[in-house]
Amino acid sequence: MKQMLKLILNLNRVGFFTTFILLFLIKGISGQENFYADKIYRESIKSVQFHRTGWDLSYPIIEMNTLDRLSLSFDDLTNQIKNYSWTIEHCDADWYPSGLATDEYMSGFAQQPIQDYALSFNTYVNYVHYKVALPNEDARILLSGNYVIKVFEDYDVDNPVLVRRFSVSESLASIKGRASRPVSDPYRDDGQQVNFSVLLGSLSVNDPYSEIKVTIQQNNRWNMSIRTLKPLFVRGDELDYNHTSENIFKAGNEYRYIDIKSMRYMAEMVQKIDYQPPRYHVFLYPDATRYNARYFYREDLNGRFYIEVQEGVNRDTESDYVHVHFSLPMDVPYVDGNLYVSGALNNWEFNDINKMKYNFGTKTYELNLLMKQGYYNYEYVFIRDDSKFPDAAFLEGSFYEAENDYVVYVYLSTNTSRYDRLIAYQILNSIRQN
Repeated sequence: MKQMLKLILNLNRVGFFTTFILLFLIKGISGQENFYADKIYRESIKSVQFHRTGWDLSYPIIEMNTLDRLSLSFDDLTNQIKNYSWTIEHCDADWYPSGLATDEYMSGFAQQPIQDYALSFNTYVNYVHYKVALPNEDARILLSGNYVIKVFEDYDVDNPVLVRRFSVSESLASIKGRASRPVSDPYRDDGQQVNFSVLLGSLSVNDPYSEIKVTIQQNNRWNMSIRTLKPLFVRGDELDYNHTSENIFKAGNEYRYIDIKSMRYMAEMVQKIDYQPPRYHVFLYPDATRYNARYFYREDLNGRFYIEVQEGVNRDTESDYVHVHFSLPMDVPYVDGNLYVSGALNNWEFNDINKMKYNFGTKTYELNLLMKQGYYNYEYVFIRDDSKFPDAAFLEGSFYEAENDYVVYVYLSTNTSRYDRLIAYQILNSIRQN
């Protein structure tokens, strides 16, 4: 199956590539997924956040041999304290298990109980809030590369309740580049091109075409990434990846937003706040499609969210869960696909929880989501029945001016090594140039 993935990757290198297509193809071929993805396996688990400690909107990437730490947090709405534990597993550049023994990539305890938890306070919806900090004094990471953290209950490590990916870099090389408007049609008006070079410095690489692996990821979304790029040129210690079309993404639009930090006042985009026992309900103003509108810049979180409450002290345990009502007027429903509300708020997944339903009485697509108080980004995504491809541009439009982050990962895998080392990474922004 790993060979099948690499074959499909090589066949899909040109233009607007997204590995989301591959996930559906592979699952259809094999009947299962045997690589790791960010996933929540229990419906009671909500508001999962994973970032560098102290920086809620950062990406889960840390440097080897530094004081960098990651923070994982989540809520369990069963309101019962569970016997949760966590462990980490090393992966290759394609997120398959690397096969290394646990003591090769970490020292300390392979499995650790989650002892940092607290009950919600003064909320209508009761929950237990859990936190994990890693690495820590009982678990130290020894190797660079890709990892997953798995949270499981009652020591049942083979049945996790959630999985999150993260990366550890050695910073043995450097990356210079920029994300900009494509120079050629047909991508010039709605795409963004990521050109970059990898500077190896004194790092010894025998064959950069086979030993160096590169991944470009848009906005911390592994289902929106380009892989298998090879250097266009090699000049001494510099690998040139300034391709013509292989490194182009759909630019998309700025995300819509929701501010539900307070239940006492109505923020922008909130039409009504209503307490309907036993919970609050927040009704947003009806949205409109943007595919034929002009581009308008508005600073966003690139699809992410953060938890916050105005009328409280501890946002982790005093933020309540409320029902948020989305609406998108449409004269007639689509008969060849479905609409979804998408973003980090639902883990970038597409299922019955975030699928909109058409109300023939109001001629409107509607959705009711249970969300923790905070500030959220979201967008509307259309998925055709015959393609399974999540198309945000269908309703939101796509503009080369849009602001996006692009994370470039560079891995080294030699004939003698048994794992993919992450030797460099760089975050490029389409507006704020490095």
